[in-house]
Amino acid sequence: MKTVVVIGGGVTGLSTAYYLQKSIQNNNLDVNIVLVESNDRLGGKIRTLHEGEFIMESGADSIVTRKTNVAPLIEELGLQDEVVYNATGTSYIYTEGKLKQIPRDCVFGIPLSIESLAKTELISAEGKVEALKDLYTPNDTFTKDDSVGEFLEAFLGKELVEKQISPVLSGVYSGKLEDLTIASTLPYLIDYKNEYGSIIQGLSANKATFQGNGDKKFMSFKDGVSTLIDSMEQHLSDTEIIKGIQAERVEKNGDQYRVTLADGRILDADMVVLGTMHSTAQALLQDEQLNEDFNQLLSSSLISVYLGFDIPDSQLPADGTGFITANSDDVKCHACTWTSRKWEHTSEHQRLLVRLFYKSSGPHYDTLIKLSEEELQQVALQDIQNSLGITGQPITYDVMKWHNVMPNYHIRHHQIVESLEKKMADSYPNVILAGCSYYGVGIPDCIANGEKTAGLILEKVRTNSKND
Repeated sequence: MKTVVVIGGGVTGLSTAYYLQKSIQNNNLDVNIVLVESNDRLGGKIRTLHEGEFIMESGADSIVTRKTNVAPLIEELGLQDEVVYNATGTSYIYTEGKLKQIPRDCVFGIPLSIESLAKTELISAEGKVEALKDLYTPNDTFTKDDSVGEFLEAFLGKELVEKQISPVLSGVYSGKLEDLTIASTLPYLIDYKNEYGSIIQGLSANKATFQGNGDKKFMSFKDGVSTLIDSMEQHLSDTEIIKGIQAERVEKNGDQYRVTLADGRILDADMVVLGTMHSTAQALLQDEQLNEDFNQLLSSSLISVYLGFDIPDSQLPADGTGFITANSDDVKCHACTWTSRKWEHTSEHQRLLVRLFYKSSGPHYDTLIKLSEEELQQVALQDIQNSLGITGQPITYDVMKWHNVMPNYHIRHHQIVESLEKKMADSYPNVILAGCSYYGVGIPDCIANGEKTAGLILEKVRTNSKND
């Protein structure tokens, strides 16, 4: 019997175990799966809290519907009737002391049409004229390995990028746009530029790709995102799950690997999946040859603050779902989701529930990370008062500090991952790196990576069986 040890019970590790177990059962293979998670629950950065009538997500709060690989999994798990979608509404940028609407006809703040560019109130007339150079300036130099910030600015102009695109795009991808590659963010943009001669015209021609689900761009579940995690765990009937015990070391042992756990247990494995943050994988392997690459992978940080009030969310601006902050001195948060408005299932009686995000890329983070939960609550309350004019004390709140666990795909990320893959194949042929540190940060990306990893293991099992 072959043994596969999956270290890390986040979305990637859990998906790896799920799809691997499914393949083993379908092919009647003699393989043992062990899933090891240091926390006492699975899910990684997915964690749903229920406080009275409020549902709060300490980590990821939704799944992008545009990435279609999640739908078959939801159907397999029988969760179709549990799915809920985001409410539609206006998104804003808080700048110059007030809320300004982000045009609806945009993708990550990038206009889908000339009309959208013309109507935006975030850009001056001069900035709009500068953005029109996208229509007649060809791409002669940029490739997918170049900076997405420099690419967008070259064709759409500095003002549109700084005032409308960067606040939105930076809210999705950690880090500055000039440090992020086109390949790791929006690879299709350069394809559109090359094919249509214009980013805007390319997006317009492919509008159905981004609006295929109408306004249902995100999904969750009636009882929160943890529903997906709990269901996957329940389906792992043939997988041994070890929770609350940290893996401390992975070492070669002949043709096998020895996994040492914090409680002294030793797991002998034929194959190991490291579905953890890269820093944890680095600590598990303790290999100087790999450290040069591991040390170049970057992570950023985030503080999430929920505030729930005993007031109706109708006090929010009409038809709004939240704002992103740009160039503001009086509001410290990077973004604020009006959760009870955007996700109706999170507040049974539509009382006001908001979520504020504070990123390590901001000037205040070094001070904020040292504050207590109560002090961070006060910072958030001041931001709500300054931006929305809403005062009062919350009846519930949740503060979560995600410190150095948010992958930051900088300009050399792809090359570093390729180098790591080659070194791992040479030195640890049956140890596989997986997860958001390398292959995508969203829930669909992690699920897809887990499914791909399970497929790689299945190939190795079959190859080894033929050679035995």
